[in-house]
Amino acid sequence: MGLMRATSISILLSIGISNADALPCREVIKVFYRPEMNVADSGSYSPSAGKPAQLMDYYRANNAPTEIVSFPPLSPADFKVVHDSAYVDGIFNLTEKNGFGNRNPEIADSLRYTSASMLAAAREALKSGIAHSPTSGFHHAHTSCASGFCTFNGLALTAKILLDEGAVRKVAIVDLDMHKGDGTDDILFRKDLEGRVFHFTAGREFYIRDQVPRYFEALESLRNDIERTKPDLILYQAGADPHIKDPLGGMLTTAEMMKRDEMIFKMARDFNIPIVWNLAGGYQIDSDGTLNPVLRLHYNTLLAAQGVYRISEPEALSETP
Repeated sequence: MGLMRATSISILLSIGISNADALPCREVIKVFYRPEMNVADSGSYSPSAGKPAQLMDYYRANNAPTEIVSFPPLSPADFKVVHDSAYVDGIFNLTEKNGFGNRNPEIADSLRYTSASMLAAAREALKSGIAHSPTSGFHHAHTSCASGFCTFNGLALTAKILLDEGAVRKVAIVDLDMHKGDGTDDILFRKDLEGRVFHFTAGREFYIRDQVPRYFEALESLRNDIERTKPDLILYQAGADPHIKDPLGGMLTTAEMMKRDEMIFKMARDFNIPIVWNLAGGYQIDSDGTLNPVLRLHYNTLLAAQGVYRISEPEALSETP
């Protein structure tokens, strides 16, 4: 057994993932991706618009057990279930600035696919138990304005559409990005969804290294909350920006982030709740100017899902501190 594979398995075992967790082995995780989601240059500091394509390349390079699945885009009218009509029209006719602070038509076009990816992945999770949407740019988007690299709130949108359809009765949004999901809070309040959508956003309280012990205590309490509220679906925003080396983060080590991911997937599995996860933030680059440190962290989230749901055998775990 190679050193990297041995390291991977030992770390997975140390955080509680083992073959003793008797689940049927799955072959792949379905990933809802289309090239139209991707914009190489958003015209801003954030790399998130170009991250989906880079992550798909990273998965392929590491032989990740994934199946790429297509899906139909949303229409502008679909966004109006959680966003003000004039705001939605302004984004698509380029009179309103998007979350990157510009009126780039490529960004506007991509938005029909990013939120659609989250919705399609959620529908798949309701059928098979788990799915993945390689998307970002959701939780700072308010009812009538963009903010913090976020234009439309695909988390709130997915929850609202599935609730309206009767596909679910309750949804949990577990947001472990570094930053507070203030846009999600706004929409849940304004659309009277707080009674049907349980929202945990770690950025409301946790943001420095000294808080790590309390952070994991909060995740243990979250497990109790999930058991109590009994949602029909978990939307998990697995941000990479809490990493200790992230310029907009600075809290968790790589191993701690892996533990975080494992805790969320395990609670979903243990309570038999379908789960879909997306990417959210991540801003660190390496000495060559690439986004590889962030891609490794997102890949590690996939490894955590592999271990918990016994999807093939994890190949390797990044050893970045």
